[in-house]
Amino acid sequence: MPSILADGWKADAYWLEGLPVFADDGAVLPASVDVVIIGAGYTGLNAGLELVRGGRSTLVLDAEVPGWGCSTRNGGQISTSIKPSLKKLTRKYGHSKAKAIRDIGKHALDWIEERIASEQIDCNFQRCGRFHGAHTPKHFDALAQQAQQLRQHEGIDAEIIPRHEQHHELGTDAYFGGVVFPHHASLDPAKYHQGLLRAAVAAGVLIKGHCPATKITKTASGFAVQTPKATIAAKEVIVATNGYTGTITPWLKRRVIPIGSYIIATEPLPRALMDRLFPKDRIISDTRKVVYYFRPSPDRKRVLFGGRVSANETDPAISAPRLFADMCRMFPDLHAYQITHSWMGKVAYSFDELPHIGTHNGIHYAMGYCGSGISSASYLGMRIGQKILGQDRAALDGLAFPTRPLYSGKPWFLPPLVAFYRWRDRAQCRKAMRFK
Repeated sequence: MPSILADGWKADAYWLEGLPVFADDGAVLPASVDVVIIGAGYTGLNAGLELVRGGRSTLVLDAEVPGWGCSTRNGGQISTSIKPSLKKLTRKYGHSKAKAIRDIGKHALDWIEERIASEQIDCNFQRCGRFHGAHTPKHFDALAQQAQQLRQHEGIDAEIIPRHEQHHELGTDAYFGGVVFPHHASLDPAKYHQGLLRAAVAAGVLIKGHCPATKITKTASGFAVQTPKATIAAKEVIVATNGYTGTITPWLKRRVIPIGSYIIATEPLPRALMDRLFPKDRIISDTRKVVYYFRPSPDRKRVLFGGRVSANETDPAISAPRLFADMCRMFPDLHAYQITHSWMGKVAYSFDELPHIGTHNGIHYAMGYCGSGISSASYLGMRIGQKILGQDRAALDGLAFPTRPLYSGKPWFLPPLVAFYRWRDRAQCRKAMRFK
């Protein structure tokens, strides 16, 4: 049997192919700045842009090349990003607060489109719409009911697609219908990040890669941020590390659950096949507990297919054939093609499935995007910059950021939980297929 991995396949993100690596300008680290930001992803760069344009000297530090984390390793799908329903949030916070939290998802999606346009970032942004597939008939019924509630109570466009019309959206029989969210969007995440980098540098943000923050100490005038190269005095500190949050901020590390998400890219496919599989260029997700997400590449030549393939974290060489098998169960025609890229990135979930923005012991943070971080990380990065500048608070600002007893940042509970949910998802699919 021929290998599913193409000759010269890469254990790196397809998005990085052909993009230049960020070049450090070689400048010496400053002795002091107004703000130090730890993490040069979407959150950190958007915060830096806001702060510098508000007159604050700003230094962004990253332990790796800026963007090395999930900002260049995600699927490039943008939704309205707030996972808990209006009903669930209302029970906890009351209707007014719940509605404000839910509205952040819509605001963030609109805002990122405006940000990309205003900064003239060429990143293949388009409002392509999302098809959210039901993996059983029961899940389709629930989706249809949710779609009606979203339209009625939140003004969110959602079109119910029964199974017999599914092929107009997606060339597979693997789902039992679904819902289309026409305003959801896609982009090239690495090009978006690179555009933010260029804008931040042009605006005057100092960015240092391969320069991890190793210690943060409270001082009389603010903070001392220690790195292997120097110690920087800062009036304010922002932690923007999301799935890569480390031991220098143990309070935050206890509140986010890092989860590896894995993606493959196929070799270029015939145009006729791509047109049949993705007739409307949608981004795709589904109702499985361990969700699949996939899409055509921006040039419509490849399938980019992502998901969680094992209970434990694994290597891209191991995840590739597993994702390939899952992809081919959905699209049998893809058995004839190979994989050119296989990679992973770490997202961060919170225990209440909400993103969080706030301040603890004087240190600002924004994180916990729960797998929907492109727009929410960007928007909340901007918001945390505004907060330091004394501007409006976000509806999420200051919400209790929960943890659990005995949790220190290593999700020991994740492997058995993922294994159970994968088993349940497959059992539900098998049962649904037998009785279709």
